[in-house]
Amino acid sequence: MQRVIIVDGHSVIFASDELRTLHDRDQPAARQQLIDDLNHYQDITGANVVLVYDGKQTKRGQAGGTNSEILVLYSKNGQTADSVIERIVAQKAAKFDITVASNDRMELDTVAAFGGHCMSARSLLEDIDRQLGNFRREWGI
Repeated sequence: MQRVIIVDGHSVIFASDELRTLHDRDQPAARQQLIDDLNHYQDITGANVVLVYDGKQTKRGQAGGTNSEILVLYSKNGQTADSVIERIVAQKAAKFDITVASNDRMELDTVAAFGGHCMSARSLLEDIDRQLGNFRREWGI
């Protein structure tokens, strides 16, 4: 079964001291840094990564999603990132091995009820650091 990691963007930004500090100064830069980190994570792990943010970014509500980029979704007016994440899990958990990274307990409970796996934002950040560190050591970079 194909592995998919769905990331609650704001939960992860605010779980990281570095990203939270950057967010306070420059919100788009913090979002882009997380996108860059998750692109590397996707490349190294082979999991498909979907990053979800509150707010409208494009007409279609998405960006990226090519073979080399994570898919970034922005909730549309009247929606929350949580509702987007929950809808995806409800529709796709039977076909994909889905893990949601968030610090929102209610969201994670709903995800689990739909058959998805859950991890904290901190656990995802630690796994990103671990995977990138292992990759650098293995390749001598």
